[in-house]
Amino acid sequence: MPPSLPTRRAAVRPLGALAAAVLLTVIAAPAATAAGGATSTAPATKLPAGLFGTADPTYDGVFRQSTALLALSAAGVTPATAAVNWLTGQQCADGGFGAFRASTAKPCARGGEDTNSTAMAVQALSSFGGDPRTVTKAVGWLKSAQNKDGGWGYQAGAGSDPDSTAVVAGALQAAGVNPDSLVKAGQGPLQSLLKLQLGCGAKAAQRGAFAYQPDKNGKLAANDKATTDGILALHDEGYLVRKPAADSRPKAMSCPSAAAGRPGDANSAASAAAAYLAADLAGNGDHLVAARPGAAKPAADPGTTAYAVIALAGDGQLTDARAAYRWLESDGTAWAASSPAALGALVLAAHAVGANPHLFGSADLVSLLSRLGPANSSGTTKATVNVPDHRSSSSLTVWWIIGVCLLAGIGVGIAMSTRNKKRA
Repeated sequence: MPPSLPTRRAAVRPLGALAAAVLLTVIAAPAATAAGGATSTAPATKLPAGLFGTADPTYDGVFRQSTALLALSAAGVTPATAAVNWLTGQQCADGGFGAFRASTAKPCARGGEDTNSTAMAVQALSSFGGDPRTVTKAVGWLKSAQNKDGGWGYQAGAGSDPDSTAVVAGALQAAGVNPDSLVKAGQGPLQSLLKLQLGCGAKAAQRGAFAYQPDKNGKLAANDKATTDGILALHDEGYLVRKPAADSRPKAMSCPSAAAGRPGDANSAASAAAAYLAADLAGNGDHLVAARPGAAKPAADPGTTAYAVIALAGDGQLTDARAAYRWLESDGTAWAASSPAALGALVLAAHAVGANPHLFGSADLVSLLSRLGPANSSGTTKATVNVPDHRSSSSLTVWWIIGVCLLAGIGVGIAMSTRNKKRA
């Protein structure tokens, strides 16, 4: 995924040394700009009308725009026509999307499209009924970019990874295509994902986690962002998750011996990944941490925590998801305030746990996000969201009733006192 997202992979092989250096620079940003927070770097080009955010869009324009539009859709707000037109105008002739096209009058550079930008554009456009021709062409390009192992890499031909496979699977599902129906040489998305999950041979604390990709020796290392996306991919969920029927508890990977392997079905694999993620969150005070280059110790990673909320909710683990969401509320929005991608992730996290994005601590996430782009076409920044406030609206109702009863009691007491005085 583009550099606006948190805790990027340790190595980005298909993009080359220069692109990898740019991504690692973003990862190294302090907490105030992590997980989608904009840096102070001035845009390399004049920002076009309709684009969300003021940071340089060269490496994340389409992704952050799509995240913002998807989040507004989740909040019941219809985005500005200019914002939608900017996004659809970024599509290449073959249906794919790249990170950013400064001039849409010129053809896309060969190999400039990537699966993450394309899939997020599909998720966003599908959420509010965007141009079906744009979606159809994009889905066609995504199908053509599938690897022989059944998964997807960041670019066509790049090695498969859970992040890319997840965002593509979510896009296909949103567009009405069953991701599991796409099979190459007997391999589908599930088979690709299972190869990247740490099994019983790993350390007990890491079993169930996903690696981004194998290292040069073929070994897998647990990666929190890959794990969050792996969970979503196993359920064919996009970032706008469908509401789970009921809360459940994750089931850790069953390992009677180190040679027992790993789960072979999607539900068991997702539950094992959720168990790893829930334990990781709990061990750090309901949030995730990430090592920052040059830092003495790992720091809080609110961006990946937001995606962990989405993933756990998508797996039905609402108790753990809501605990992490409450930590995000307590952490505030300083790290995300100028970033459409980060604010969008928080809105999508609120949607996942059934919280009101207008009541995120003392902040209105929808208002903050809306201010970073053109005026919305319909729905105000104070639009009513048809989800309950997770901070127990029922408890507020109880105290309201108690207050009314107390006032009524006081009124009765005054009336009785006055009546007794008259009798005397």
